[in-house]
Amino acid sequence: MNASAYLPFLIQAVLAAAITGGVIAASHLLGQRFKPNKIKDTAYECGVPAEGVIHTRFSVKFYLTALLFMLFDLEIVILIPWSFIYREFLANHIAILGPILFFIGVLILGLVYEVKKGALQWER
Repeated sequence: MNASAYLPFLIQAVLAAAITGGVIAASHLLGQRFKPNKIKDTAYECGVPAEGVIHTRFSVKFYLTALLFMLFDLEIVILIPWSFIYREFLANHIAILGPILFFIGVLILGLVYEVKKGALQWER
C-alpha cells in the first residue's frame, strides 16, 4: 500500500485533534476562573431559587438500568450489520449462523441471570 491510502485517516485524525484542542482551549479561556459570588453557581430553575439539597445522590438502580441498557443495546449494534451481510456469507458458503447463535445464546443467558438476580425489578 502506498502512503496516499492513509491520507483520509490522517486528515480525520488531525481534524479530531484540532477540534478537541479547540474545545479544551475555549473552555479554558472562557470558563470560570474564580467564584466571586456563590449565588452564580447555585441551581436556578424557572425563576425560583432552588431549595434543599442541590446535588442529590442517585440510587444504584439507575446506574444498573443504564448499564443493562448499554449491554443489550450493543446487541443491536452487532445484529443489524450481521443481518445485512448474512446473504453475502451464504452466497460464499461461509458458515455464520453458528457464531451469531452462540452470541445470542450468551446474551440470553445474561438476561436470564439478570432476571433471576432481580436486577430488572425496579421496586426492591
